[in-house]
Amino acid sequence: MNNKKDVLDNGPFFHGTKAELEIGDFLEPQHLSNYQDKKSNYIYFTATLDAAKWGAELATSKAKERIYIVEPLGDFENDPNLTDKRFPGNPTRSYRSKSPLKIIAELGSWERHSDDEINHMLTSLQKLREQGIAIIYD
Repeated sequence: MNNKKDVLDNGPFFHGTKAELEIGDFLEPQHLSNYQDKKSNYIYFTATLDAAKWGAELATSKAKERIYIVEPLGDFENDPNLTDKRFPGNPTRSYRSKSPLKIIAELGSWERHSDDEINHMLTSLQKLREQGIAIIYD
């Protein structure tokens, strides 16, 4: 019997946030979500810089936007909030895990989306919230 699991993605992996963390710290589930006023059952990450930028830019905190390079320390799965609902086939290479992610580096600089793009996205998300369909399946 072959117990080897299929690897979803080889990375590198990123986590966009406004939380100030250190190299060697762990990102873990059961902490306050970047996007909702509740604890998250999973920790979310991506293998695309663009998706990580959105994560940092859309996080609700007023703190500095950050993108960390992370290493998953356990099993992970496709993020069903994106892969099943909005982007079939996972082109955003977005994942989630109940196991910690280890921060192995922070990107020192990266190009943000334009203010117009960010404002448009924030407005779209607010409309979804008002319609009751901005649900994160966690």
